[in-house]
Amino acid sequence: MRIRDKKKVALVLSGGGIKAAAFHIGVCLALQEKGFKFAGGTKEMVRQNFGSDDPMTIRLYVGSSAGAFVASVLAAGYPVESLINAFQVGSGSDPTFDKSDLRYLKPISYRSLFNLNSSGLMKFIPRSIMEKALVTGGLESILKNGLKLNGLFSTKGIENYLRKEVLVDNDFARLGVELFIIGTQLNHTRKAIFGNFPESFKTDTTKYINYATISDAVACSTALPPVFSPYGIKRPDGKEIFYYDGEIRDTLSTHVAADYGADLVISSYSIQPYHYTKEMGSLHDYGIPLIANQALYQVVQQKITRHIQYKNDIRGIYNAVDGYFKQQNLPGEHRDKILEIIRNRVNYRPEVDYIYVAPRPQNYEMFFVDHFSLNPEILARIVRIGFKSGINALRQHDI
Repeated sequence: MRIRDKKKVALVLSGGGIKAAAFHIGVCLALQEKGFKFAGGTKEMVRQNFGSDDPMTIRLYVGSSAGAFVASVLAAGYPVESLINAFQVGSGSDPTFDKSDLRYLKPISYRSLFNLNSSGLMKFIPRSIMEKALVTGGLESILKNGLKLNGLFSTKGIENYLRKEVLVDNDFARLGVELFIIGTQLNHTRKAIFGNFPESFKTDTTKYINYATISDAVACSTALPPVFSPYGIKRPDGKEIFYYDGEIRDTLSTHVAADYGADLVISSYSIQPYHYTKEMGSLHDYGIPLIANQALYQVVQQKITRHIQYKNDIRGIYNAVDGYFKQQNLPGEHRDKILEIIRNRVNYRPEVDYIYVAPRPQNYEMFFVDHFSLNPEILARIVRIGFKSGINALRQHDI
């Protein structure tokens, strides 16, 4: 594959907390180092600042959870450096930033990330303490009713930050690039895709939503349970539907980029289970939190591996059938028909290539670092890991 021969490049960013965002920033810096550009902003801004025929310009973004935040900032027209500024200054002072200056972002604070779910807490207190019947029912009754709290925090702070400090225009349709945010519908089994669609439609497995603002969509996608409560969005008919983390149902949504015309999909994900190292020793010695984290990472990583392997298997089958017909000099019309059947049955696009960027198992910091730390030194190390991972992945391809 020669990257410059591609016609439409997409960037897919997965979740994993602030450290995933830092990893994605490093990957974006690596892409920038190799000549990629990030188109973004309103239609007028994109027309003015980016040519229409540059194969190295990314014009389609797909984001889930933390990746949704990064993708929305890039799609809004901010350079990668503005994200570095926002996260590095995030735990420090709050100087004044002008939203019209796309070189800078206001520092992200813990208050923006962890907006206390006060309405949920108020429901918790009266039911667990003030109702005599609950208390007399014992500890089990208190826990059952108290744990009806739907999340300690709300992603309303993230929505507020994006709406007030980042997005010049909070409308998917006003963007000069394509942006798709992935969520999961709470009271259903459907994946939710937020974006600019001709009309709102749905399938058995996916719900397409064109009436949400960008900031609301990101708030849905970043609502990781049980830390964050599900986020509600009202439909045009006034009914409120709740959504949560976009990683719950599908870890990598590369198909969204391919479905909307990308023939090169660059996907960045930060989940990597811990592999034993002498420096850190065995997780057996670290207790329940890290062992549980390892179990979760193993489940997610298995999903990612199966996703990638499935795509490779389909490509292999497709190419084998194509090669067999050619080798045996069989009628071309039969070959074309069979290949068409394969493409339609498994939604395969032979013109689409994928580049996957992930940390190596040896990058144990990606595992041990807190998911929600704003410590500038820690984030700087994660950004460097993302940069090296991106450079290593791109080395395998001809630019």
